[in-house]
Amino acid sequence: MYTTVEETKTRITAAHAAYEQARDIDPRTRAAWLRGIAAALEANADELVALGQEETHLDEGRLSFELKRSVFQLRLFAEEVVRGEHLDATIDHADPTWGMGPRPDIRRVSVPLGVVGVFGASNFPFAFSVMGGDSASALAAGCAVVHKIHEGHLQLALRTGAIVEEALESVGAPQGLFSTIIGRAAAECLVDHPLVKAIGFTGSTAGGRALFDRAARRPSPIPFYGELGSINPVFVTEAAWKLRRDEILAGFASSFTMGMGQFCTKPGLLFVPENGGDGVSDILEQEVAGKPRRPLLSAKLREGFDGALETVRSTPGVKVIVAGDDSEAPRPTVLTTTADRVREQPGILEQEMFGPAAVVVKYQPGDDLTSLAGMLEGQLTATVHAEPHEDVSDLLSTLRERAGRLLWNAWPTGVTVSYAQHHGGPYPATTATTTSVGTAAIGRFMRAVAYDSFPPSQLPAPLRDENPWGIRRRVDGVWELPNVEGKASE
Repeated sequence: MYTTVEETKTRITAAHAAYEQARDIDPRTRAAWLRGIAAALEANADELVALGQEETHLDEGRLSFELKRSVFQLRLFAEEVVRGEHLDATIDHADPTWGMGPRPDIRRVSVPLGVVGVFGASNFPFAFSVMGGDSASALAAGCAVVHKIHEGHLQLALRTGAIVEEALESVGAPQGLFSTIIGRAAAECLVDHPLVKAIGFTGSTAGGRALFDRAARRPSPIPFYGELGSINPVFVTEAAWKLRRDEILAGFASSFTMGMGQFCTKPGLLFVPENGGDGVSDILEQEVAGKPRRPLLSAKLREGFDGALETVRSTPGVKVIVAGDDSEAPRPTVLTTTADRVREQPGILEQEMFGPAAVVVKYQPGDDLTSLAGMLEGQLTATVHAEPHEDVSDLLSTLRERAGRLLWNAWPTGVTVSYAQHHGGPYPATTATTTSVGTAAIGRFMRAVAYDSFPPSQLPAPLRDENPWGIRRRVDGVWELPNVEGKASE
C-alpha cells in the first residue's frame, strides 16, 4: 500500500517534467484545467461523499458541503487566473527623467516555484485534503503537485486523486502534473527531494514542526507553509456581557462544539467578567446538551484530545462546570478558571484541546483585557464581543499582533473562500505570514522575477506591451484592468 521511496522519486521527477511543460501556459488554458477538475469532482460527488461516510464519522451534509466548497474554490481560482492578478505583472518603461536618475526599462512578474508537496489534513477530507486549498492554489499558481495522502480517509483520498488525474488528462494537462503518495518514508522523501520547491501542510503542531525543521535543514531550504494549531480566544467586555450574556454563551456553545470541536478555528478560550456569572454553567449545560454528538475522526485524534483535556483539567485552579464523558461520542466539556490563575499558569492559554472542550476564563471588573491578550501565542483568529460605543482599540491592537483574523461580535468557526479572506497567523498557528484560504493563497507558490532592459521579443507574455493575455497589470504606476477579449484597458 505504501509508496516506496523510489516510486516517490519517480512521481516527483514526473511532476517536475509536467511543470516544465505547463509553467508558461496561457491563463485560459490553466483555468480550463482547474475547471476540469471541478467538473469531475462534481460529477463523482455521490461516490466520494459515500466513501467519506464510510471512512469518517462525518455525515452526508457536512461532506457534501465540504466537497461543494472545494469545487467552488477551484472555479474561483480559475477566474483569478484568467484575470492574472496573481502574476502581479508590473511594467516600468524607461524614463530618462526619473527622479533618482535615468530609469531603465524594468518589468516584474511572479512565476511558479515548481513542484509543491502537499500534506492532507485529517479533519477536512475534501477542503484541506487531496484537492483542498493547498493543492488548488499550487495548481493555480502554475506548479505541479505531489500530494501526501492522510490515511484517516485513505480510500476516499485514493479515489479523489484518481479522479483528479483523470480529469487533468481529459483536458490536456501534462501527465504527472498531479499525483499522490502514501506513507512516512514517502513523506520524508517528498520534503527532502531537491526538485520539490515548497511544502503545504495542515496538521498537528508536533508533526508540522518536525517537517518544518526538516525543510529548513535541507541543503537548499524551501518554504514550509504549515498550519499547526490555534486556540482562537474570545474576549467579552463587561458591557457586552451585561447586555447579551445568554446570547453570547449560546453562540459560544454552538461554535466550540461544531464538528465535535475538530475545526482549527474552534474557540477554545472565552474571557468573561466575573460579575453576572450566576447561571453560566446551567446555560452552557443546557446549550451543549442538544448539540449533535459523533465519534471523533480517528482513534489518534481521540487519544490526543483525551490527553490535552486531562492536562488542562488537572491544572491547579481549573474546575469543571460542564462535565463531559468518555463515551465513543464524547459529551462536550467546559472548564473554568480565573484571570489571576491564568497569569500564574500561562500554560492554560497554550494547550489546544482538539475536540469538544473549551475553557471559560473569568476576570474581575476593570481587569486589563489587553494584558491578558498579550499573554497569548500566535492564533488563527481572535474575537471581541463588545458594544459599538466602547473603546477597545488597545485590545484590538494587541490581538492584531497575535492573530490573522479578527472578529467582531461573531464566531470564528467556518472560513469562507473569498478575495479578502486571511487564514493564517503568527507561530505556532502557522509557520508563515500568508493565507491558506482565499485567492491570495495562490501567491504562496510563486516568486517574483524582474526583467531589466530586455528586447520585446525576449519578454514573457505577461510583460509584453501588447498584453496578449489581457491580464491586470500596473504600467508606469497606473493599474490596467483585465479584458476578457485579451487586451487590457484602463
